[in-house]
Amino acid sequence: MSQNNSQSDSVQNPRVTWEGCSVLLDINDGDRLVFARLSAAATLKIGNKMYSLQPLIGCPFGTLFQVENGAQGPQLSRFIEGNNIQEKGDLQSQDETKDNRALVDNNNAQSLTGEEIDEMRRQGATGDEIVEALVANSATFENKTLFSQEKYRLKKQKKYAPKVLLRRPFARSVCEAYFKKYPARIGFLRVDALSLLLSMANVSANSDVLVVDMVGGLLTGAVAERLGGTGYVCNTYLGSTPYSMDIVRIFNLSNEICKRIVRAPLTDLSLSQNGTSEQIHQQEDVIDMECLPNNQMSSSVGMEEIPPSTENEITDLIPETTVSLVNKMGKSTKAGNKASQQAIDLWKENGFSSLIVAAPELDIWSLLKDILPLLSNSAPFAIYHQYLQPLATCMHNLQLGKMAVGLQITEPWLREYQVLPSRTHPCMQMSGFGGYILRGIKICNT
Repeated sequence: MSQNNSQSDSVQNPRVTWEGCSVLLDINDGDRLVFARLSAAATLKIGNKMYSLQPLIGCPFGTLFQVENGAQGPQLSRFIEGNNIQEKGDLQSQDETKDNRALVDNNNAQSLTGEEIDEMRRQGATGDEIVEALVANSATFENKTLFSQEKYRLKKQKKYAPKVLLRRPFARSVCEAYFKKYPARIGFLRVDALSLLLSMANVSANSDVLVVDMVGGLLTGAVAERLGGTGYVCNTYLGSTPYSMDIVRIFNLSNEICKRIVRAPLTDLSLSQNGTSEQIHQQEDVIDMECLPNNQMSSSVGMEEIPPSTENEITDLIPETTVSLVNKMGKSTKAGNKASQQAIDLWKENGFSSLIVAAPELDIWSLLKDILPLLSNSAPFAIYHQYLQPLATCMHNLQLGKMAVGLQITEPWLREYQVLPSRTHPCMQMSGFGGYILRGIKICNT
């Protein structure tokens, strides 16, 4: 019986948080995105106050929390929306006679002062009560349109009653968070481009995927997540220093999946393909010098450490902070171990089932002509780049060498919509560019 209990305790429910897991905290509906590792000592700063993250442990992903005044001061508590459905037919008919033309924004409409709001807080008033008091003391609230009233309530709620959404860090949420706050760290790889890379490379169960990941480990983590513990993800690199894979730690991958993420230098994979390794070493020396700025960028993503004095293992997505989430308490298997010689020999004999490249700082054609022979015949490949010309040159050379068929360059296109009653329209601020993807199928040209 005790053995069964120990086995059940070792298996984590992926839908519920646990101590030591990584989470993505969405504050006030996307106004601020924070990666955190949950522990009893972890805290989150909202405004000018620190809040403990202990109430988040053991809660399902997707739970909404709100700042409330508890017995020990302000704290995060679970927020359950009430059934406040109102009949808006009469309100909309009344709203048709209203407009905002007569409203003057002179800061005299609010009669509730800051001292009175502070006094309400000292007396233990909740954020919702403060918002209702601001609404009641506003001289122009009743004259606003229904949409303006909702915007006013939402603005005050974000200030006095902030909400925190507990999100699970998976490929889409991690990519969206990085792309929104600091896209240069992931090579401006948008979420639709990431999904196209996985689809065009035919990443599926029991696949052996060769990856050149210079976007911080986002691509490696997305491939490993889709494989689900079957097959292997081999992250290859030029030179002697592997590329950073720090973002993989955010995915909460199980030990079984982490064992399937391995690293191997390109020289170890291609020694049997080419008769001598001198040419490869020369090319790697040249490319290492060319991609020095990228190595510096990668180190800013994954090689910085949290200062020892800080205990709240929190990572906000701003350029000045680190993205490293070092789990000092965790005992999970580290992803990215060196590939075994047996696996390398097997890949040399049979080839990889697919290839995905996201290396914005490298010359794509110089890399591809050395790495394409590692694929098995009829294996698909997908290459991402921020600009069109490197992929066009690569596609032209592939056609001349008759090395691949089905070559196609795709430009991902994504439009985000706001979906609200009577206010559905494209978002005013959205990304208009998502890079380019070159896809193809490797063939035997002998």
